[in-house]
Amino acid sequence: MELKSEVRRGAAKDNMEYPIALSFMISGCNKNIFVSTLVESNKTVVKNFILLAFADVYKFQNLLFFFFLLTYITCVMGNVAIIVLIRVEPSLHTVMYYFISVFSVLEIMLVSITVPKLLANLISGNNIISFNECFVQLYIFISLGATECYVLMVMVFDRYLAINNPLHYQAIMTPMFCTELAILPWTIGFGIILLPVIATACLDFCGPNGIDHFFCDLAPLQNLACSDPFISNLSTIIATILVVVFPFFTILGFYIRIIMTVSKIKSEEGKQKAFSTCSSHLIVGGLFYGTAIIVYVKPKGSHYDKYLCFMYTALTPMINPFIYTFRNRDVKKAFKIAINNLMKSVAL
Repeated sequence: MELKSEVRRGAAKDNMEYPIALSFMISGCNKNIFVSTLVESNKTVVKNFILLAFADVYKFQNLLFFFFLLTYITCVMGNVAIIVLIRVEPSLHTVMYYFISVFSVLEIMLVSITVPKLLANLISGNNIISFNECFVQLYIFISLGATECYVLMVMVFDRYLAINNPLHYQAIMTPMFCTELAILPWTIGFGIILLPVIATACLDFCGPNGIDHFFCDLAPLQNLACSDPFISNLSTIIATILVVVFPFFTILGFYIRIIMTVSKIKSEEGKQKAFSTCSSHLIVGGLFYGTAIIVYVKPKGSHYDKYLCFMYTALTPMINPFIYTFRNRDVKKAFKIAINNLMKSVAL
């Protein structure tokens, strides 16, 4: 209750006129907001936001700090281990593991844009984030999430070609084409997300500044706006359809075709080998898309979204390396070889 009253006091204490310096120009806004816009003197304008994070369980802040710290360290170390293992082990120099290494880089970046700020807030109690910093975090985080959706789609497309069109697989998946497929998700992700972020930044924020989340996200910011968020909500729904719903159903279509093809294989060993290469992707994709669709398909958001967000921003990236390690025979074999080589080098 004390924290909520502080939020209300923080939102109302400054009724003076002051400039807002944005680090980027916002175009397409019906008020033509540009860099260094002066706000009318009869309005109180938010220049900082307060990340409420997990204030409703304030008594467990220290416990939460160590839990999130352990999660973050495990996530980063696990994904770095996957990247290094794929880099140093020749048997993993294939297209599938190339995309897995790209995915691991994305996971590290995704968790690093939110969790360190959360850890700083929990340990220091300083949960204030500036307007500019908030929207920079928002844009990078949502763009990385959108990129990850398309990288997952590319990974399944690779498995689809390998299983459904094995004779032409090598001719299609050339190094140049693989590079293009790896770059394409980044272009789509950072391009599409620009519209809802700009539309949200164009809103008037003149009232409460407490964000019921542990990072700046679209729905909590839209709920704080004093002006009508219709355009921002609409652009968010369109972006969600393009970067979450479309890849999800595309992946679903690929897997239906893969299952149909694998079911025709007479050899049990062949079936098992085909399914083993896809099972890890299926688990990872299910965990990621399941929570992302729940959070972003509905524009209004809810109090429990931050818990669901933590699922795909930290927990899923943390367990992904273990899924790829324990459910993939090639990775387990390469891991054992790498450990043996390391032990031999230490013994010498």
